[in-house]
Amino acid sequence: VQLQAFGGGLVQPGGSLRLSCVASGFRFSSFAMSWLRQAPGKGLERVADIMNDDRTAYAYSVKGRFTISRDNAKTTLLLQMNELQPEDTAVYFCAKRGIRGKVVDGRKYDYLGQGTLVTVSS
Repeated sequence: VQLQAFGGGLVQPGGSLRLSCVASGFRFSSFAMSWLRQAPGKGLERVADIMNDDRTAYAYSVKGRFTISRDNAKTTLLLQMNELQPEDTAVYFCAKRGIRGKVVDGRKYDYLGQGTLVTVSS
């Protein structure tokens, strides 16, 4: 299994970024996927989930600003981030949900990608 995230960078408060994660090594369309993030000095936090039937769920802190989506044909997970704020600064990881593995906010993840850094600063 490989999860390769990219699209991070430096953006001003109020700006937008779009993260992508290319997945391989498993049947992408069959699994729920998530974006997680880790801010400096803090633990992993769940940002958004998308199920294999395209249902979505968001952390309260990003609801209404972030949109998670998936392109099963391209085995790609996406995160559109709008109205970014300094508190959104973090390393963002795409993650595959599993029945065992790392627990983050009550959900289990058996694979995490390498992460991409998002910095929101003026």
